[in-house]
Amino acid sequence: MKDTFKYTYDVAENKFGKERDTVQKPIINYVCEDSSEYLTRDGDKLFLNLGWEYVSPEEALRLRGCIKGLVFKDLFQTQLKKLNNFITQELINELINKIEKIPPNIEGNFIAWEYLKGFRTIFVPAEKRERNVKLIDTENIENNTFHITDEFVFTNGVKTIKLDLVFLINGIPLILIETKASHKIDGLTEALEQVRRYHRDCPELLALMQIYSITHLIKYYYAATWNTSVKTLFNYKEEVQGDFEKIVKTFFDKNRIVRLLTDFIIFTRQDDELKKVILRPHQIQAVHKIIERASSEKKRGLIWHTQGSGKTYTMIVAAQKIMENPLFDNPTVIMLVDRNELESQLFGNIKALGIEDVTVAETKEHLRSLLQSDKRGLIVSMIHKFEGMPANLNRRENIFVLVDEAHRTTGGKLGNFLMGALPNATYIGFTGTPIDKTSYGQGTFIIFGKDDPPRGYLDKYSIAESIDDGTTVPLHYSLTSNELIVDKKLLEEEFLNLKEAEGISDIESLNKVLEKAVNLKNMLKSKERVERVSRCIVEHFREYVEPMGYKAFLVAVDREACALYKEELDKLLPSEYSRVVYSPYYNDPPELAKYHLSGEEEKRVRKAFRNPKDLPKILIVTEKLLTGFDAPVLYCMYLDKPMRDHVLLQAIARVNRPYEDEEGRKKPCGFVLDFVGIFDNLEKALSFDSSDIEGVIRDLEELKRKFAEDMEKARQDYLSLIKGLSGDKAVDRILEYFMDEEKRQDYYLFFRELQDIYEVLSPDAFLRDYLSDFETLVRIYRILREAYETKTPVDRDFARKTAKLVTEHTKTGVIKPALEVYEINEHTLLHLEKSKASDREKIFNIIKSIENTLNKKGKSAPYLISIAEKAEHIVKLFKERQKTTEETLQELKKLIEEINAAEKEQIEKCMSPEIFTVYWLFKQRGLSEPEKLANQIGVVFSQYPHWKGSNAQEKEVRRELYALVMTAGIEDIALANEIIEDIVKKLKVVGQP
Repeated sequence: MKDTFKYTYDVAENKFGKERDTVQKPIINYVCEDSSEYLTRDGDKLFLNLGWEYVSPEEALRLRGCIKGLVFKDLFQTQLKKLNNFITQELINELINKIEKIPPNIEGNFIAWEYLKGFRTIFVPAEKRERNVKLIDTENIENNTFHITDEFVFTNGVKTIKLDLVFLINGIPLILIETKASHKIDGLTEALEQVRRYHRDCPELLALMQIYSITHLIKYYYAATWNTSVKTLFNYKEEVQGDFEKIVKTFFDKNRIVRLLTDFIIFTRQDDELKKVILRPHQIQAVHKIIERASSEKKRGLIWHTQGSGKTYTMIVAAQKIMENPLFDNPTVIMLVDRNELESQLFGNIKALGIEDVTVAETKEHLRSLLQSDKRGLIVSMIHKFEGMPANLNRRENIFVLVDEAHRTTGGKLGNFLMGALPNATYIGFTGTPIDKTSYGQGTFIIFGKDDPPRGYLDKYSIAESIDDGTTVPLHYSLTSNELIVDKKLLEEEFLNLKEAEGISDIESLNKVLEKAVNLKNMLKSKERVERVSRCIVEHFREYVEPMGYKAFLVAVDREACALYKEELDKLLPSEYSRVVYSPYYNDPPELAKYHLSGEEEKRVRKAFRNPKDLPKILIVTEKLLTGFDAPVLYCMYLDKPMRDHVLLQAIARVNRPYEDEEGRKKPCGFVLDFVGIFDNLEKALSFDSSDIEGVIRDLEELKRKFAEDMEKARQDYLSLIKGLSGDKAVDRILEYFMDEEKRQDYYLFFRELQDIYEVLSPDAFLRDYLSDFETLVRIYRILREAYETKTPVDRDFARKTAKLVTEHTKTGVIKPALEVYEINEHTLLHLEKSKASDREKIFNIIKSIENTLNKKGKSAPYLISIAEKAEHIVKLFKERQKTTEETLQELKKLIEEINAAEKEQIEKCMSPEIFTVYWLFKQRGLSEPEKLANQIGVVFSQYPHWKGSNAQEKEVRRELYALVMTAGIEDIALANEIIEDIVKKLKVVGQP
């Protein structure tokens, strides 16, 4: 197949960016080539192993057996026999039966992945034992078959979907790609929505699928199936950013794709919920580098992956790869993590990854015993358990220590104990913050970075990269009013200028420094100040944060301050709005003890805070949750605790997680309101190389400047279009100017970026001079979306504060807020004649009205679907300037007459919706005696009352329909099938919810 297939197409004959021609077909061409190309990494030439085989949709359907088939059965059986010498036909049939009965959910997807990994077994009667089944050969890649097909249609009997591209290995569908045209700004959003629909409508197929991608030529994103949030989409760029052909070819290199499926997918249970993770490109790259370092003579390495980029999963996969590699001769891997990770349940479920031999060190004595007894496999511990560990406890060289938060965990005596006990081990440090410029940072460099001069990183994923990829969101800050800011001189004397405050890497060290800052702490906790700060926080939260649907942290200087703030907030907000989370001390006074939480209660609070619909909305913290706590809905941090360097970076990273709500609205950024004045001197607060922390946090004033600049551009480029116009004339000018799709897409992109800034700034008084013009831009956006992008609900495009602006200002303005929608009846045409709207606006009013009628009546009058399809086609020709305004308007008016005539005729003939729809469609197709034929098919429907949900009954109905159509004089078989398919499709909407 691969030698004969080649898609050919002429780009010049097709509009640039058209989905099928410039995205879908090239992908097939690229992966089907036998490539002599190579990728260079670290000086080595890595030849791309392509040569996938193309299978046409028709051939793929034959190989699957039927439209409900999941796998290429004959090929699957052949490969099973090839890869498993013990397999029999009886066992193959048993295995296929098991796979076809996999639950259509993430639990089933986990089972499917376990089969791919070779973890699942089957009982072999001849040997009287269970044997692991190999579905994919991960050692000799060419032992597998690799196929790609397009227009993959699948049904579960209730819903039917059609996937753009499907990739199969050994006959098993494992990867899908949804493609969109490159010129559409909403292309990727639409693609993701379709992937969500596939999960919802046909989960049986998605139970097998492991990876999906969405692309529109410009960018290529991938994700694990059963993860359909925007934050789980990863931008695949590798070393070939910007070159679509290289991106596709490197992604679908056979060796890489098998590794991605089997090595870089993780299933884990957290809070009793099964989650699926696929590693991002920077994580995969780091794993490769760790294995290379472990294989070399060098004994040190430092991985800087910025906060929120998944260091723990990188560590786990690296550990697994080291243990699996025979080169390391049954090694010991030690993972040093913090308490938050140990409590996350992650390591209790690590066996799901195929790591069988894992031990969590419970005590210092337990850890010492494990090392003395030469324990192999994975040991998980915390650094403090190495305290007092004797030197040279284990001198083996195949010990590999992976150290989380290496900038702080190996400092001082603990690091000496660790490295003294395991003198010949290889040490790989992980950090979420860069090496600082202090002596502490130099220590980290000496311990882990000495083998990678001059910067000291084995691998690096910077803050700027994570923002660019969407792994994290940008951060902005603002200083509160001067009267609430801490005295600058006192802040410098008791904190910023102290040598011991430089390079602070953990919250415990910070607290020790602050214990000595008596005057500073007293100022922060003074009764009057706490009251005033509390009022400021409540006002800000009510006006800025809560309207966006997000939550907040209040970071107080110590536990006493937390309690004081809770007392004040409860006077201003409902008490359930906020909770205090700090560590309890046994001798705490009543005013602190009253906020103690049990372990279970704290877990409930953390879980509720992550849920946007649950209370609390504000957490008051001082130490706990400032590291390792991940709550994407957290947007704002009220910072009232002096911090700097690593601790500051780790803390503010709590608000940098991407988030998307149920309506598809995305968190534009994270925000810090500084009540201390730390950000008044960023250079001193963050002692890192400027290139490392570029863009880590920006002054809110920059956003204001950007908003002002964009509004000036809007006035020149867009608002000037309707200068001197109002009402219908303004709308007509907008509709006429933006008929060009490229202009519309440019405006959509511009508006959405502007809206994101408005969402952050509103209701700042700064916006007062811009509100009227911004509202006009909102109305222009709405008019265009309603007119030209009819399938997208426009209200979902508006952020919450913009949506509120839309609802509060509906009557004033130079341009109407929305297109008019008519009720289609016998008075509609008269209403149109009297309307002062331009002919162009009337066209879009009619199409909106027809759509509205279809939404209301389509399920009870499915013949309306065909009329709506006609309307859509007419307007498409109008948008492409193939029909004049006058021609389009007249044809749409005829469709209104057609709708009215159809409704009247159905009443006169007393036909059911199904029978009348058949009659109407037969009539439209010009069949003779359509009423007689429709009544005959009515008898067939009564004979097969469950035909919409039964494949067997549907088959009989189709057969009867075919006979009727042929007797009506339709001799063209293809046309007959087309008519039948059209009828069945439209009738199936009747009765749907």
